[in-house]
Amino acid sequence: MKKLVIVESPAKAKTIEKFLGPEYRVEASYGHVRDLPKNAKEMPEARRKEPWADFGVDVDNGFKPHYVVPPDSKRRIEQLKKLVPRASELLLATDEDREGESISWHVMELVTSGRKSSIPVRRIVFHEITKPAVEAALAAPRDLDMRLVEAQEARRILDRLYGYSLSPVLWRKVRRGLSAGRVQSVALRLVVDRERERWRFKVAEYWRVKARLAALAEAAPGEDEDREFAADLVKIGDKRVAGSSDFDAATGKAKAGSRALVLDEKTARSVVVDCLSADAIPWRVASVATKPARKTPPPPFTTSTLQQAASNRLRMSPKRTMRIAQQLYEGVALGGGDREGLVTYMRTDSVTLSRKALGDAKRHVVRAYGAEYHKTRQYKTKSKAAQEAHEAIRPTEVGRTPDQVARFLNKDQLALYRLVWSRTVASQMADARVERTTASLSATVQGVEHVFQARGTVVRFDGFLKVWAERGRKDDPRLPSMAEGAEIWPEQRTAESAGSESDASAPVLRSLEPQQRETKPPSRYTEASLVKKLEEEGIGRPSTYEPTLSKIQDRDYVQRRSGSLVPTWLGVGVNQFLCTYFPQYVDLKFTARMEDALDDIAVGRVQSRDFLHERYHGAGSRKGLRRDVAEADPDFVRIEYPYDVGEVSDPQSDGSEESQGAQVRIGIGRHGTFAERGEGERREFATIPDPLVDDLTPERLADLFAARAKGDDPLGHDPETGLPVFVKVGRYGPYAQLGRGKIQAKPKVKGLPKDTDIAKVTLEEALRFLSLPRELGKDPDTGEEVTAGLGYAPFVKKGKEYRNLDSVDHVFTITLEEALALHARPKTGGSGKKPIKALGAHPESGAELEVLPGRYGPYVTDGKVNANVPRGREPAEITLDEAVELLAAKVERDAAKKAGGTRGARRPARRRPPSRRR
Repeated sequence: MKKLVIVESPAKAKTIEKFLGPEYRVEASYGHVRDLPKNAKEMPEARRKEPWADFGVDVDNGFKPHYVVPPDSKRRIEQLKKLVPRASELLLATDEDREGESISWHVMELVTSGRKSSIPVRRIVFHEITKPAVEAALAAPRDLDMRLVEAQEARRILDRLYGYSLSPVLWRKVRRGLSAGRVQSVALRLVVDRERERWRFKVAEYWRVKARLAALAEAAPGEDEDREFAADLVKIGDKRVAGSSDFDAATGKAKAGSRALVLDEKTARSVVVDCLSADAIPWRVASVATKPARKTPPPPFTTSTLQQAASNRLRMSPKRTMRIAQQLYEGVALGGGDREGLVTYMRTDSVTLSRKALGDAKRHVVRAYGAEYHKTRQYKTKSKAAQEAHEAIRPTEVGRTPDQVARFLNKDQLALYRLVWSRTVASQMADARVERTTASLSATVQGVEHVFQARGTVVRFDGFLKVWAERGRKDDPRLPSMAEGAEIWPEQRTAESAGSESDASAPVLRSLEPQQRETKPPSRYTEASLVKKLEEEGIGRPSTYEPTLSKIQDRDYVQRRSGSLVPTWLGVGVNQFLCTYFPQYVDLKFTARMEDALDDIAVGRVQSRDFLHERYHGAGSRKGLRRDVAEADPDFVRIEYPYDVGEVSDPQSDGSEESQGAQVRIGIGRHGTFAERGEGERREFATIPDPLVDDLTPERLADLFAARAKGDDPLGHDPETGLPVFVKVGRYGPYAQLGRGKIQAKPKVKGLPKDTDIAKVTLEEALRFLSLPRELGKDPDTGEEVTAGLGYAPFVKKGKEYRNLDSVDHVFTITLEEALALHARPKTGGSGKKPIKALGAHPESGAELEVLPGRYGPYVTDGKVNANVPRGREPAEITLDEAVELLAAKVERDAAKKAGGTRGARRPARRRPPSRRR
């Protein structure tokens, strides 16, 4: 009889099976094998009428969950059940975190249920998929850790109660299909709060004066010949010159109590003239101070720091980072065709390294760089939940350098492996030693000293910087040698005097310029900086960061633009609703305390039932989620437009103070987003087709109100039907309409090109679009109808086949013969459409990737797989790396559907509102 080993993924199963002998059989569970029901219909019939049936959790009897096995998992479970009686031992080898422990427990419950003679069941864990690690795990099996299981089940139940209690309120008061997950709502709040800071921000203008200088003496060995450097004016007399930090972000004025001198353009230009006058020349080197400093290497990667570094250095999203890290963890085929894991487990909040890793790193550093470059360091983990974080993310073999495995990896895998390898090795290297120099240069004008300051850095010993170059902070350039008291002359005058007035120990002044500066609003979060903020606030855990970011984008609360996370009006509305009526559940400290409580369950300090009872039913002064939802009486969402409305004020104002500058409100309706102004009978509305908040400028808003006002008046009447013709702006952009809705139940509408200026559309143009689609005739060979029309892009259609056209005008001019010729051509990239952008060859398959227009929006394709371009992302701006990521994610989703869903590709369930019977 064989020992049966069950892991999560089939890729991992194949790799591990090669390490084991014939006495083992390795099978995959394909991630989660059972889940809470989506609604009461999935509950057993006897339980469907229970008031808690939609939750799938008996909230009145110890929060007992009622699990169901999804249809896709039933077949797999039956297969595993058949293998168990023929096995001598069952070894559960799912991932080493809480979720992995929970999956093992669910698998054990299902495959061993109803057995008269149970076989031994043990749990084994390994944080890397290598033969020694797997063999070591087999030699030290243990029992399931039920404390970890209880912590994960408590998280699962809490998230279900939270989402299924708050989401239906959103559906009733905001829009159907929304969700209010426990961690995602806090992440959304962070993004929206940052956007509100930007709304309140007032730009302040100030001026600085910058001098550019260069060394006069000959360059020392290793120095650049042209050693130019800059010095900023920092002080005039006894007053410090103001910088950006001296201004109030809310008012744009100098902070109260600030004694800094704010330079305007006139003053800055006057300073330049004065400092170049004969009275001020020569300047002098007032002081030179040099101070030694050390730079310490960062610790090895955790999940969050890996995601941050991959985003900053490789431009990888957290989702893509975790997908590639999973590939490196589960195994890559190296020489001889054997698969072996290259990195350790990638969901961890630990920064510790094993003794073996420390020894391997020491040997590599000493051999490659010398003994002076090595220093053993062991970092401490801050997380209390030590059971789920055994080791940092590191190479399984430090001696396996990126160059040695480069030919076995694709571009993304190699880049991420190099990142992990470099960070691990750098963490075991000596500090870098630097010298920081600060030079003060003085120009005295009519007895008033003007001080300019220059900074420079010299690396005396590179240490860990040899393998881990710092990013994000640019070091000051190296300053040339200069002596205190040395005179500084303008470069031109120095050349004319041929050195008679110059000093080789002093630099020369090349230029002096005034510079206009503006304060900048707080930067929006990127995916990496949001993960960092969540970690700092103690919200979420390693396994939740990437799903949280995906959720707020999938729900269209947030969109990514140029790397930044920009909230949509929908996201702002949902956040405002939750903050107004359920503030405690989107409070950062409240959510962080819940995460700490879950950690306490994992180490046995708190009972999960007590934790859930307090959060749901309440205790003491705390009402609990159930009462908070029952007693809430929320109103519909209205968001005050954050910018100066100016020209979008009520045009019907009578001049009174009350009617001046009527406030514009943004509403989130069931069928879209709209702007509203005025009160009572004078209230006006305008549909907002732009989802992102920064798309709705005051000028754009004025145009939308004007378009709505014009849309209420017909352009004219259709000469054939006599019906009025309108041009309006709707949720999806401008469109033409034939007939009134009140008179004609379903007026004919036709979308116009998105860049259409509706103020310039004529009656003839509107009727031309309303005439679409054009019937061109029939294919003489097949008898299929051929038409031309306008969808996301202009097209011709034959039967069910589409071909895109070059322009909108071509829709009205193309002939049947031209359309048939176009359909006769072979499809380009599998579509026959003119690409929006050609991206180049796929780094793995070599297939040419393109961005193409489609009936339901633009998509990327390699000729076999199609993946939609995310909403709000400009198709022409898609990069090759993004396209590869989108296609890989599509392949994973398709595979998950066939296999029943893996842990790395979970699909969000479509949830229905809980029953109102309770």
